[in-house]
Amino acid sequence: MAALPVFRWRLAPDGYATRRQLRARGLRPGGQDVAAQLERPRRRRGPLVAYLYRVDLAKPVRPMTPGRWAALAKANAARRVCPQCRRDAGYVIPASLGSCVPCAYPADSPRSV
Repeated sequence: MAALPVFRWRLAPDGYATRRQLRARGLRPGGQDVAAQLERPRRRRGPLVAYLYRVDLAKPVRPMTPGRWAALAKANAARRVCPQCRRDAGYVIPASLGSCVPCAYPADSPRSV
């Protein structure tokens, strides 16, 4: 396997893009392999690396179907339900707490008063 071309940060030639740049253009890599990489040097650690894909081989983003929209809405709704009190918290439950704020801190809660 041949080595990937490596470019310095902000010096990649036209025709290459990162995943985020492709997404901003409404494209996706579409199964192609990484074509090159960018490296940004850092002082105390290894360089930051960003993988680049060829824009001419990229494919359009697949459209969302009604079934996919429904599944996404259901998954987001499940992230709002507290596993302890089973109520809709009105916000996404933080993974660091594992439950809604009133259940995580019952003494500070207005529910316990």
